[in-house]
Amino acid sequence: MSDFGFDVTSTTERLASFHRVENTYLSTFQALGGLGLVLGTVGLAIVLLRNVLERRREMALLRAVGYSARHFMLMVITENTFLVCCGLMTGTLSALLAIAPAFFSRSGHFSSLSLGLLLLTILVIGLIASIAATVAALRSPLLPALRSE
Repeated sequence: MSDFGFDVTSTTERLASFHRVENTYLSTFQALGGLGLVLGTVGLAIVLLRNVLERRREMALLRAVGYSARHFMLMVITENTFLVCCGLMTGTLSALLAIAPAFFSRSGHFSSLSLGLLLLTILVIGLIASIAATVAALRSPLLPALRSE
């Protein structure tokens, strides 16, 4: 029947070809998601740095009143940790809600270890950016910041 254009393939071969296409799409979207995550993490670090640098005058005023550098570090790190944790919880819940239909229609298993490591990495990068921003703000001269206040 091949002379008449009839072609026979087994179902396993046909399903394997469909899965190859599906896996290609999944790999592409996973790479794009990873790129978005890297860009978002860099954006987080920039926002934290800018937040602390904009508050340089406030820190200079508090420093003149008697607050120590340790107080600033604790205050800024606590604020930024709270903000980063709220953002991570919101993003994680949104992502879990978005994948819930696919999660329940399949085996109901995902890699919680890699998810936990990813969230921990984002938290650590946020804390490092917060510490770096605070150190940069505290190393700036106190008198010009006070005069501008």
